[in-house]
Amino acid sequence: MDTPILGADGEGMPGAETVKNTTTQDFMRDVIEASNERPVLVDFWAPWCEPCKQLTPVLEKAVRATKGAVALVKMNIDDHPEVPGQMGVQSIPAVFAFKEGRPVDGFMGALPESQINAFIARLVGETVGTAADVETATAALEAGDVNAAAQIFGQIMQDEPENMEALAGLARCYVKTGDLDRAEQTLALAPPNQADSAPIAAAQSALDLARKSSDAGDVDTLRAKAAQSPDDPQAQFDLALALTASGDREGALDALLSIVAKNRSWNDDAARKQLVQFFEVWGPADPATTSGRQRLSSLLFA
Repeated sequence: MDTPILGADGEGMPGAETVKNTTTQDFMRDVIEASNERPVLVDFWAPWCEPCKQLTPVLEKAVRATKGAVALVKMNIDDHPEVPGQMGVQSIPAVFAFKEGRPVDGFMGALPESQINAFIARLVGETVGTAADVETATAALEAGDVNAAAQIFGQIMQDEPENMEALAGLARCYVKTGDLDRAEQTLALAPPNQADSAPIAAAQSALDLARKSSDAGDVDTLRAKAAQSPDDPQAQFDLALALTASGDREGALDALLSIVAKNRSWNDDAARKQLVQFFEVWGPADPATTSGRQRLSSLLFA
């Protein structure tokens, strides 16, 4: 995993570094400050992580191909756990893209080279090709067309029963319609060796959040309670769950971030942990995730 520091042209020349390793102490300089000059990808990895060993060389190749337009910074989470903990990294490999000092996009898992190239192309504003079926179905689901998404995910599973992204997507469709038992049954179809994969884990988080939010209570009642007790973190926390269940993601962010700002350690860091679950469920490309990560980052790295 440790590779030589490369120059912007990929030939090891001195100057601006295209690929490098970083530490907790140098993260601000190598990532936050450096991303004001060009986009910086952060690759969170560990020596024991086999998917990391598959992903990192592909990342390095894709970044070098940009001829210095994008930088790659790698962080070993075993040696430097603080930053990934603050960023809400729960599984690796995890990649975050920073621009102008803030996280703007990201993904988890060892994606194929074509998807990594598309990710970097979006980052630097280049045109990318037609989206794959999974991406089309995901977009339909995010747009609220659950029936279309379910049909596409179901067709993919017929053609590729081992496709965990499609299986997870179908489970998310059931979560979206409130059929939580069916969602749980769908996730149970994942083979044991895929139960902890990124797509399945994210869908499981969506299911867990839906069950938790369904018990949160009435939004108006909780909003009134939170307004009467603005310094009560439990009131803000309960309101956040109710708001996300109603679809008000920004409102949910406001409630949880207010806890982080005032009393981050409350209930064993519960507000930050809940934010992390929100981000995982909403997905790295969701505007609420991007906004939430930026605001959380501002609080953590202020």
